Amino acid sequence: MKNKLLVGICFLLSLFSVAQTNQLLFKTSYGNFKVVLYDFTPKHRDLILDAIKDEVYQEAFFNRIIENFVVQGGEHDNDIAERETNLPLESRLRLLPEFDERAFHKLGALGAGRDENVDKASFLNQIYFVVGKPVNITDLEKIEHQKNIKFTEQQIQTYLTQGGLPRLDYDYTVFGEVIEGLEVLLKISKVAVNNEDYPIDDVSFRINVLK
Repeated sequence: MKNKLLVGICFLLSLFSVAQTNQLLFKTSYGNFKVVLYDFTPKHRDLILDAIKDEVYQEAFFNRIIENFVVQGGEHDNDIAERETNLPLESRLRLLPEFDERAFHKLGALGAGRDENVDKASFLNQIYFVVGKPVNITDLEKIEHQKNIKFTEQQIQTYLTQGGLPRLDYDYTVFGEVIEGLEVLLKISKVAVNNEDYPIDDVSFRINVLK
């Protein structure tokens, strides 16, 4: 039943991807998966495409993995904090958020990491994938009340059937999603980690642009 659900999800995602311009191939030490970038979050789309051209993600690692939460890669929070220790706030490079109701934290969503800056602006070279957990209608209603937001019918149905991390919506920018090979991402999300969420064994990846 679980495998049928994954196949169904990936089929729906592949239909959605036809309308978008760019696709990426993530080649990992656990297998490969494909990602579509959203045209309606163009600044984040172009940010990662430029980073790939600059070979930022050619010898990268998923370095923060939390089962039922996220698989995060690229520049780690600790490395960014150390690099920026003596930089004034105005000199710390970030990309302003791009929030769109079509881009939300469902299973397989691709997001941009950030720190606690008041603008909710993204790090330039840190990404994460949503693994998330099951969500019920009570969870969604509670989040709506706490954050003073209203989930769309599409968001509600997707969260109820697939799960995800709705509490991150409108706080972190989502700019793409997995359209093929979701099972690889789920496998990565279950690797052994230490008490700081670093994988015990390296999980490497590189990104190629498919189109």
